[in-house]
Amino acid sequence: MVESLFHSPRRAAARIVQRMPPHVYFVVSAVFHYLGPALAVLLFARVEVLGVAWLRIATAAVVFAVWRRPWRLWPRLDRATRWLLTGWAAVLAVMNSVFYLAIDRLPLGTVAAIEFLPVIVLAAVAARTRRNVVALVAAVAGVYLLTDVRLVAEPLGIAFAAANAVLFALYIVLGHRVARSRQVSGIDGLALSMMIAAVIALPIGIGQAAPAFLDPVALAAAAGVGICSSVIPYVSDQLAMARLPRATYALMVSLLPATATVVGIIVLTQVPAVAEVIGVVLVVAGVALHQERETERAEPPDPT
Repeated sequence: MVESLFHSPRRAAARIVQRMPPHVYFVVSAVFHYLGPALAVLLFARVEVLGVAWLRIATAAVVFAVWRRPWRLWPRLDRATRWLLTGWAAVLAVMNSVFYLAIDRLPLGTVAAIEFLPVIVLAAVAARTRRNVVALVAAVAGVYLLTDVRLVAEPLGIAFAAANAVLFALYIVLGHRVARSRQVSGIDGLALSMMIAAVIALPIGIGQAAPAFLDPVALAAAAGVGICSSVIPYVSDQLAMARLPRATYALMVSLLPATATVVGIIVLTQVPAVAEVIGVVLVVAGVALHQERETERAEPPDPT
C-alpha cells in the first residue's frame, strides 16, 4: 500500500509528460538552450570561460544525481549501451567547453547559426517531399543571413564554433539513440552521461573553476547557468526526441539561431542588422513549412 502511494505521483507525472505535445518540450529547450549561455557570458567577468563550462556540467551532474540516482542502473546495462552513454558524455564535455570558448569571442547569434549548419544535413537526408526541400532551402538561406562571419577578424572563434557545430550534430544523433534505447530511459541515460561528462571535463576546467569556490555569488550564478543550460534544455530535448523523428527534430533545431538572436538582444544587447532579421524570418518559415510524414512517426517509449 505504501509503495503504491509512493509510486502514484511519479505515474501521474509520467502521464502528464506523455500527454504534452513534443513540440512544447522543444520550445522550452530552444529558449533555455541560449538563455543559460547568455547568462554565462555575463559570468565570464568573474570566472574564466572553461571554469564556467565545467561548473555548468558539474552542476547538472549533481542535480541529475540527486534526482535520478542513475548509478544504480549502470550494472544492468549491456556493453553497447555503456559505450553509447560514455560517447555521449565525451561529446557533452567537449561540446560545452568549445561552445563557451566560441561565445566568448563571437556574438551568440553567429555561433548559433554556425552550430546549425551540420544539423540541417541530418534533416536533408530524410527530406523526401518537395515541401520539405523548400523548407530546408528557406532554413539554410535564413542561417546564411544570420551568419555574419568575418573569418579574418576572429579565426579562433570561428574554429571553436565550427567544432561545436560538429559536436552538436553528434549530440543530436547520440541523443536520439539514447532516447530510443530499450536499456535505459532517455532522462536516466542523460543523467548517467552528464555524471561521466563532469569527470571527463574535470582536467579541462577545474583549474579555472577553482576561484569560484571562494566566491559564493559566482558559484550560485554558475549553478544557475548549469540548471538553465544543461538540465532544463537537455531534459526537454530527451522528451522531444523520444517522440519526434530525427529529421523533424533536426529541422526544428533551425529555430535555435532565431532564439539565440532574440536572447542576444534581450540579455546581451547584441542588436541584429536588417539582413539578420530577414534571416530569422526565413528560419521560422522553414520550420513552419516542414511537414512530418505519417510514416516517420515513431511510437514513443516511456521517457521517464
